[in-house]
Amino acid sequence: MKRVIAIFLTVLMITSLAACGNNSQAGAEETQTTAQNEGESAAGTDAAESKTAQETTNQEGAVQEETAQEETAQEEAAQAESTQEENAAAETSDTAAEAEGDASAQVAHSDVLVAFFSATGTTKGVAEKIASVTGGDLYEILAAEPYTSEDLNYNDSSTRATKEQDDASVRPVIGSEDISLEGYTTIYLGFPIWWGEEPRILDTFVEKYSFDGITVIPFCTSGSSGIGRSGSNMEALAGSGTWLEGKRFGGNVSEEELQSWIEGLKFDALSAHYKTLVRYINFRDCGMVLGLGCGTPGMTRRSGYPQEAYLLGRNL
Repeated sequence: MKRVIAIFLTVLMITSLAACGNNSQAGAEETQTTAQNEGESAAGTDAAESKTAQETTNQEGAVQEETAQEETAQEEAAQAESTQEENAAAETSDTAAEAEGDASAQVAHSDVLVAFFSATGTTKGVAEKIASVTGGDLYEILAAEPYTSEDLNYNDSSTRATKEQDDASVRPVIGSEDISLEGYTTIYLGFPIWWGEEPRILDTFVEKYSFDGITVIPFCTSGSSGIGRSGSNMEALAGSGTWLEGKRFGGNVSEEELQSWIEGLKFDALSAHYKTLVRYINFRDCGMVLGLGCGTPGMTRRSGYPQEAYLLGRNL
């Protein structure tokens, strides 16, 4: 009996030990599983946090990039605006400089003007040579209705030029822009000879402007005819200015010949100037007739005219 009890106890002990071993293994497995789960959970958490951090970093990078792009765009816009302002300022400065240059050019023009009318180009060529010799400005008198070769047919009494020259009252319209004569002291006035006189468009020109204080020197071109009474005609129509005797030239005249003629005009201009002064002598105050003692020292004369003018006037 005791032996049976001992065997029973032994089996019970073995069973208990086996159960404890199973429980211990199960506990270990459970513990391992729990640890594994916790590790996986921690890893998941770390991964999530890492992902979140990465996303945050990416967002921050995108924001920074967008901000940088905006700042770059703003800088480019500001630079473009500054460039536009600089260009506008430069254009304004250039425009002002051009305007100032034009004004200076207008003020600083020569005191000699070479005005001319030329239907075929011959007179224009001579005018350009005179301007070259004198350094004068050129001004072309253009007809509002240009003359054709038919208009200038000398052998046809019905042509335009023939009819104009037959009627001294005709005044052809000038088509070129008006010119200011301010600042000019000498004008060379050129034209072709038509039927022995100046073309009627020259009459239009001299009646249009005042030549006060200006010496006017006519010159003409023609195949053979001289200047005739053209100068005196225009002087009478102008009613102002000091007019010198004109001269005819051929189209092939040289600059040397023109220079010689111009040099010879100086005394003519001086004589004409003093003749004009003599007209203003107050002969009542002088009590004499020109040439019979006028110009005596101490005589009364109009202010502004030197005594030498009277003395020279006696010999003109």
